[in-house]
Amino acid sequence: TRPVPLPRPSRPARSALVFFPGSTLGNFTRDESVDLLASMRATMGRGGAALVGVDLEKDPALIEAAYNDAAGVTAEFTLNLLRRLNRDVGSDFDLRAFAHHARYVVEEGRIVTTLESLREQVVTVAGRRFAFAAGEHMHVEQSQKYTDARLAALAADAGLEVVDGWNDPRDWFGLRLLRAA
Repeated sequence: TRPVPLPRPSRPARSALVFFPGSTLGNFTRDESVDLLASMRATMGRGGAALVGVDLEKDPALIEAAYNDAAGVTAEFTLNLLRRLNRDVGSDFDLRAFAHHARYVVEEGRIVTTLESLREQVVTVAGRRFAFAAGEHMHVEQSQKYTDARLAALAADAGLEVVDGWNDPRDWFGLRLLRAA
């Protein structure tokens, strides 16, 4: 979320393009997203641009199905966070004692992923103990889905404007070209 120093080009460049593919922007809070876009503005400099990937709003049932897939791939990905904590910092999460949940919050246009404690338990993380009540949810991820208006407002708060855009054939994902306002 800070400007990135660019290497000195071998020949003068007329402008810089910051490329931020995928939909990672949606994983930040709104304030963090504004900070990230503002740092892109600083990195691209005068006359530059940013090409940003976004996950577009779509049918809520489709979004929830993607984050709660029948094969359990997303749940396994989410539970892997606990597995990594166990391995990397010596935590003692019992993965069978947590369940993956993802719900789409229509009013906010975002999916919220949590892990629910299936029983009362105490977990040690890096030497600190944390108590979980049965049914308590631990926030894991959020993933903002964008409309053009929502992204334009976010960009404006970072001193940018959306000047062009392209969507996939189903209008599920897009790329937006941003320039300094």
